[in-house]
Amino acid sequence: MKLQVSSRLAIFALIELAADPGRQVSVAEIGEKYGVSTHHLAKVMHTLGRAGLVRSTRGVGGGHSFSGSAKRTTLLDVITLFEEVSPGNDDLDSRTDATPAGQALRQVLDEVDDIARATLGAITISTMLKQVVRSTAGSEAQTVADTIQSAPAGAGVASAD
Repeated sequence: MKLQVSSRLAIFALIELAADPGRQVSVAEIGEKYGVSTHHLAKVMHTLGRAGLVRSTRGVGGGHSFSGSAKRTTLLDVITLFEEVSPGNDDLDSRTDATPAGQALRQVLDEVDDIARATLGAITISTMLKQVVRSTAGSEAQTVADTIQSAPAGAGVASAD
């Protein structure tokens, strides 16, 4: 599944903000972390604000904070703010859709769309935060394992004498 840039930016921003809901985070800080345009991200934050998921504060020390419910806001809630998530989004030729093979393909694709919507509707921002923590812990553990494997034989091993 491919998401539009705005949907991806919104999910990244909400994960950042929901990780520490009391903290004010600037668009520039989020943009820098993910290497994205602050102009585009500002538009995304405006949409999230209108949806009640983000609160913004102007002035020194201002920024954005999470104002939604991480346990109730789903990826589908966020994605539908920026794009249509409904069956039949592809542009198959109506002549091929009228054939038995075209109808069978349409049925399969609609089923895949239904599964994708159900999955996105079941994954919350809170679930994503947990996934980020697991991914981070896994990458840190891999870094430690790589360091141990690359160390010369006997390095760092204490003698039993």
